[in-house]
Amino acid sequence: MWLLGPVAEFKCPPIVSILIMTLPVRCLSLGGRNSSHTYDEVDWRLNSGAEMRMFSMFAVPAPPVRHQQLLVTIFGLYGRNAGDALPVSALISMLGSLGYDAPGVRSSVSRLKAKGVLKSVREGGIAKYKISESVSDVFREGDRRIFAPEQAAPVDEWVLAVFSVPESMRNRRHQLRSALLGLGFGSVANGVWIAPANKLEQARERLTSSGLIEFVDLFRSDYVFDGPMRPKIAEWWDLNELDQQFTEFLELYAGAEEQWTQRVGHDPEAALAGSTQELRREAFRYYIPMLTLWRKFPYKDPNLPADYLPPEWHGPAVRRTFQAVHRLAAPLAAAHAHEVISEALDPAVA
Repeated sequence: MWLLGPVAEFKCPPIVSILIMTLPVRCLSLGGRNSSHTYDEVDWRLNSGAEMRMFSMFAVPAPPVRHQQLLVTIFGLYGRNAGDALPVSALISMLGSLGYDAPGVRSSVSRLKAKGVLKSVREGGIAKYKISESVSDVFREGDRRIFAPEQAAPVDEWVLAVFSVPESMRNRRHQLRSALLGLGFGSVANGVWIAPANKLEQARERLTSSGLIEFVDLFRSDYVFDGPMRPKIAEWWDLNELDQQFTEFLELYAGAEEQWTQRVGHDPEAALAGSTQELRREAFRYYIPMLTLWRKFPYKDPNLPADYLPPEWHGPAVRRTFQAVHRLAAPLAAAHAHEVISEALDPAVA
């Protein structure tokens, strides 16, 4: 999910309306037992409120995600090419269009710098920030997880991760659990975690790069069980909690594919070519918070075959909804972001 800082628990705060009309919707609960799937191994829980804002009679969900989460999304999308450094003024402008104030943006940028996620540079008299080299691999790994059209494969083998960490290094134990959760592992027992065998190389790479592999033994294994797997899977993964989060996402973005298709058609290139500045800005407001909510799911979903999962499992529907909006809205949102960045670098282009 790229990198994500801690998210304090808060419930249904009022959001300053950035438009003429707002339509309150409901509260979202997007946390849970297995919510610590972050690369900086920080436990987090998001119990938050949401609004539906109206842009020219176009309903745009506005979940109150935090500054740091949105900044990570923006850098993950638009601050990745060699030499890319985003001006502070552009960050303030982009988050300002989402309803966030300048002091909060500056404070969050400073926190991400303190964590080693961002580094400050000054070019041509303009204050900028770029992704630190030390976390570039994390963002590349995030691309594979967040945007891949992943399909569940039959599980013929499993990988077991068995670990033991001395009490004097309990912080490493917590980091290890967070890393395994973020890789989609489930917990069989204390110190014993399980995932489909296709996760093995990814787990080995992740644990090695984070310095945790010394505490872990990895095994390929068969599970010899003469009976249905669904009850066992429910013991190892908190599927009910995760599916509740899926349901809330779908409620917030109900009809998103149809809404965007009606607005821009089926061809992303044609939509971009004929777009207005307002439509590009609107797409940015819609897509960035949606991606910020979505990007944790590929790390939490074990991506198991359907017959292992609850009958009404909503994971595939969530993926389809995101990918449909991503295909149509992402190019428009990117165009808006690059316009804001260009203007910050050279106000004459405005």
